[in-house]
Amino acid sequence: MLAKTAPIPHLDTKLNLQVIDFGPEVCGNLHDAERREWLVTNGIGGFASGTVAGLPTRRYHGLLFAALKPPLGRVLLLSKLDEVAEYEGILFSLSANRWGDGVIAPQGFHLIQRFHLEGTTPVWTYAFGDALLEKRIWMRKGENTTCVQYHGVCGHSPIHLTLNALVNYRDFHGVTHANGREFTIEPIEGGFRILAFEGAQPLYLICLNGKAEVHHTWHLNFFYREESDRGLEAQEDHLHAGTFVVILHAGETVTLVAGTNSGAIHSAANQSLSHRRRYEHSLLKPVDRMSQEQSKLTPLWIQQLLLAADQFIVSRPLPNRTDGHSVIAGYPWFGDWGRDTMISFPGLLLCTERIDIAKSLLQSFAQFVDQGMLPNRFPDAGERPEYNTVDATLWYFDAIRQYFEQTHDVDLLVELFPVMEDIFHWHVKGTRYHIQVDQHDGLLYAGEPGVQLTWMDAKVGDWVVTPRIGKAIEVNALWVNALTSYRQFAKILQKPTKEWDDLIRKARAGFLRFWNEESSYCFDVLDGPNGHDAALRPNQIIAVALPDCPLPHAQQRAVVDVCAHRLLTGMGLRSLSPDDPRYVGRYEGDVRQRDGAYHQGTVWGWLIGSFVVAYLRVYQDPEVALSFLQPFAHQLQDYGLGSIGEICDGDPPFQPRGCFAQAWTVAEVLRAWKAIQTFSPTANKAGVA
Repeated sequence: MLAKTAPIPHLDTKLNLQVIDFGPEVCGNLHDAERREWLVTNGIGGFASGTVAGLPTRRYHGLLFAALKPPLGRVLLLSKLDEVAEYEGILFSLSANRWGDGVIAPQGFHLIQRFHLEGTTPVWTYAFGDALLEKRIWMRKGENTTCVQYHGVCGHSPIHLTLNALVNYRDFHGVTHANGREFTIEPIEGGFRILAFEGAQPLYLICLNGKAEVHHTWHLNFFYREESDRGLEAQEDHLHAGTFVVILHAGETVTLVAGTNSGAIHSAANQSLSHRRRYEHSLLKPVDRMSQEQSKLTPLWIQQLLLAADQFIVSRPLPNRTDGHSVIAGYPWFGDWGRDTMISFPGLLLCTERIDIAKSLLQSFAQFVDQGMLPNRFPDAGERPEYNTVDATLWYFDAIRQYFEQTHDVDLLVELFPVMEDIFHWHVKGTRYHIQVDQHDGLLYAGEPGVQLTWMDAKVGDWVVTPRIGKAIEVNALWVNALTSYRQFAKILQKPTKEWDDLIRKARAGFLRFWNEESSYCFDVLDGPNGHDAALRPNQIIAVALPDCPLPHAQQRAVVDVCAHRLLTGMGLRSLSPDDPRYVGRYEGDVRQRDGAYHQGTVWGWLIGSFVVAYLRVYQDPEVALSFLQPFAHQLQDYGLGSIGEICDGDPPFQPRGCFAQAWTVAEVLRAWKAIQTFSPTANKAGVA
């Protein structure tokens, strides 16, 4: 049923799980190579990303996006390296670019013999003549530093390697046009100090084994195919700031380092790679313990996801605590979002046994609670957080519940209980956007025209695509579970519970109103401006997956069945039934078209977690439940390599779209996989998810 696990290698060896490993049939085929994207991160919000082909297709592709205000304030500093290898008198261009006139030149992808991941480190093997050259890219943890390493594998003659450094300085969402801009480029030991303008963050480039030459030439009209397909500005200019020339013999290694800290980049690059390997080996220790204690084998693709999970976890220093943490919702364009963080919490942190960070994250977000609400988004520019979500706070309660079930950390309950108490009082008496308990049925109402408060939050200008004003089903499922968790915490801490006992009884009884007898599944929203919303959406599966589900078993089973028959795909659940006249089967076009399809049929991978847990509760068949996860093993080899993306088209062949690496998708697949491994029919009958 499960693939065998590879023995965890010695800490000083390369970590190659053999999940991502392509030959020239993929690497040399532009269509296949440029649609597969790699990602490396630094744990403070910075990242580097690109394609297997080496050809940038997005404005978000570059070798150093530095987080200047961790984990946000991300700025592109090093765009790319255009490499040329001279071997036995013949020049071989290793890079690739697409230009505004449609020409692709050079076409170095034809020289790629192999691409694979060592942990999360992308590795290219170039072949020319009888020579093989390897290239690796990684970032130093906790620093805005990227290392690009070249290793001569074999060859009778030395390789003369020319590295042309193309730089930039702009917000990671933007594009740059030269327009006569001048950077200051100063020679330093082994390289350059590059300053875009007075007051900007300097970029330091060094390659101690090479000869450095200053340049200042703008290369114009790089074309980004993905941005064009998304209806966005698709051309950009980059500055050729300098060139490194190195001679590489077989067995030798040279590393170019780019960073924002002049002292850090002079540390040994080889040691940096060793640290990266040791760190990633440590992330797999829970797998080793799990297989020994439970005599179960972990698929290699799950091990790769454990490494991917780490890429989303970032430091968020706060004024009164430097060890704060958060979660980047998705790469390449999201920041840290409250809702995404809390949904991702169990998969990213509890399934990976990162308990200290889990605790720190819960403590960090407690400091942002305002009027009983958790923020939904932390803007990149550093403005005040946005409190436009009804469910992030309720997911926060579920994160605390799962943390406590795994740790029994009473001290944290004591610390967070006043925050939880404040949240409940605000929800009962009312807070922003008409978020308030209806005293008649105990359910939570939320919404007003012009705002989007649930996870189905697409908005274009003044158009809220799925407003869901009223009593949304997943919001109220979370509300019921938050109430029961709060009562449990109160009992543990010997606090009075009578007030909450009465509200729980009322809310559980009120929740039964969601059942739609006519359709034999649940309403999506009750008491909206136009009455009840009977659209078939996947939100009801969340209610069945949560521990305290007020629906009787027959109705829970009906929910699982209808979601399986009409919403389930190999890549997650559709956000709207194909039978609905509003259904949009493809997520494509300009911003308005894409946002109009975002929650109107588009498949969301993160929903597979709730579906698997709900299926286990109803059918108690872990082998079938596992089959729902198997297609995700293939997605690791497509789109975001070694990770799982945000969404797919609702229509076959379910083309992956959106962010190529999404936190809650990775997290929920890990959570579902753990639920299958630890499944207990007795516990499931008792309602423990």
